[in-house]
Amino acid sequence: MVSIYRTPYQATHQSINQNHLHFLAPRSAPKFAKMPIYLSMQRVRFSSPDAYEKFKVLFADTRNHLMTLPGFLHLTWWEHPDDRSWYNECSFWTSRGALYDWHKNTYHKFCKTGAANGAIMEDIITNFELVGTRLLRVCPVCNHTQDKKYDLAREQEVLHEACPQCGFHFPVLEETPSSFAVFKDVPGLSSEGETKDGEKSA
Repeated sequence: MVSIYRTPYQATHQSINQNHLHFLAPRSAPKFAKMPIYLSMQRVRFSSPDAYEKFKVLFADTRNHLMTLPGFLHLTWWEHPDDRSWYNECSFWTSRGALYDWHKNTYHKFCKTGAANGAIMEDIITNFELVGTRLLRVCPVCNHTQDKKYDLAREQEVLHEACPQCGFHFPVLEETPSSFAVFKDVPGLSSEGETKDGEKSA
């Protein structure tokens, strides 16, 4: 006859083994979170008008470096109408990592060092993750109104679309030699940072 009596040690040992096996039991793989498009805004003041003029010379070459980065989407530079010495840089990226790739770029590093050595008086940096995008357009020819969601990763393609009713072409800012406007679409990417086949962007 087989004894079913267990010593306290055996009972404890079996309980530990069962818990250990339960811990090691295969579980369903977690779903990876989507990588949202990343937005960065910098509000900048320069130490002097001369410092800003020197900055513009260096900044003009920025577009040649940005366009080589697979995660870059958009860069625009704005001047506040009520304060001509206050500037705003807006940039869009396919992910937070894509923005960090730019921070590691050699050209960017040297420009940042130069700016920190007296050119810039103040830089207020704010970063966001994209929640959604909408496009509202009213055609000046036929008064046709569009109000639709659109994919930020394909913004340039969408902005170049003509009015669906009369064919009017809306004005669209193109890339500028000053690098104050630089744009690039990533057609295989959705606004949530995933490729169309469901894979995450780099």
